[in-house]
Order: sequence, then C-alpha cells, then structure tokens
Amino acid sequence: MAWFALILAGACEITGVIGIQGASRRKGWPYVLLLCVSFAASFSLLSYAMKTLPMGTAYAIWTGIGTVGSAAVGMLLFGEPREWRRLLFIAMILCAAVGLKIIT
Repeated sequence: MAWFALILAGACEITGVIGIQGASRRKGWPYVLLLCVSFAASFSLLSYAMKTLPMGTAYAIWTGIGTVGSAAVGMLLFGEPREWRRLLFIAMILCAAVGLKIIT
C-alpha cells in the first residue's frame, strides 16, 4: 500500500506543477486551488508512504516521479523542447527510480 501511496503522491506532485503553470500564465483562482489541493495531497501521501518505506528511497522516488512527469507534461502540453539529451537524462532518472525500487 505504501508504494501505491507513493506513486499517487508523485501524480499529485505533477498535478500541482500543472497548477503552478496555469496560475502563472492565466492567474486564475481555479489553478491556485488545484495547486494547493494537489500539493497538500502529495505531501500527505508521501508522509503516509514514509511510515513504511525508508525516507531516502521514498523521497527519491517521489521527486523522480514529479521530475519526470513534470518534464513530460511540459513537453506534451506546454511546448517545451524534446531534444535527445533531455530525454536521455529523463531516462536516467527513471532508471535510478527503478533501481531504488528493486533494492528496497
């Protein structure tokens, strides 16, 4: 259950970043609300996951999901560059997260 909570926390982190982008571009209160609710859920789920999982592993996986997910959303929804070097480093983050899961 802790791993599921951690993955969900990472997904909420990505949603929060979308809220940040929306709030900075459109300055609308729905984006600010999305940002606040998403980050609150993300931190709560991370806290729950850390009751079972080692702190370093949980935090690394959570930030990895948030980083990779936010980069993917930026490329898919907001027109950020998709150059091969960027994709290579995103793949390296994913490999590190999978490695942490395997050894934990």
